[in-house]
Amino acid sequence: MKKMMILVAMWLLASSSVWAQSQPVIGIINLEQALFNTDAARALEENTRSQFRTDEERLERLNGELREIIERAQRDESIMSEDELRQLNSDAEEKQVQMQVIAERLQNAWNQRQQQFIESQRQFLGQAIEAVVQEGSYDIVLNAEAVAYFNNSFDITALVTAKLNELAR
Repeated sequence: MKKMMILVAMWLLASSSVWAQSQPVIGIINLEQALFNTDAARALEENTRSQFRTDEERLERLNGELREIIERAQRDESIMSEDELRQLNSDAEEKQVQMQVIAERLQNAWNQRQQQFIESQRQFLGQAIEAVVQEGSYDIVLNAEAVAYFNNSFDITALVTAKLNELAR
């Protein structure tokens, strides 16, 4: 009986190690996060913000002026004439249009810079993923956007970001 237990235990141990060896090593990566968490992406954001700081300040100033107009209209509506209310409304609309133009210009510039950055980093991203896959002996790497759920232990995004930073040096 004792020999039988030892044989069964050895068989279970051997079969579980074979089973463990046959399991694929899986990694999950959020490509956008890996790319935009890099030092290069942070530098791009700082550069873009400094280049468009004047527009951002103008946008904030217009927003403050619009808030003042709205507060004044709410506070003084009962004592204002129709002409004064129309003028306030016209001023508010003008500020909104100006804000929209500036916001669209900023958004377009940011989108364009992001696209250029993605294109410039595409090759490095491929190299970083390949290096992480080889170092971690991954059998399968899936895009996080294509996976409904995964345990964070499968996430290799930070490893790829670190490798991208390493390649950029």
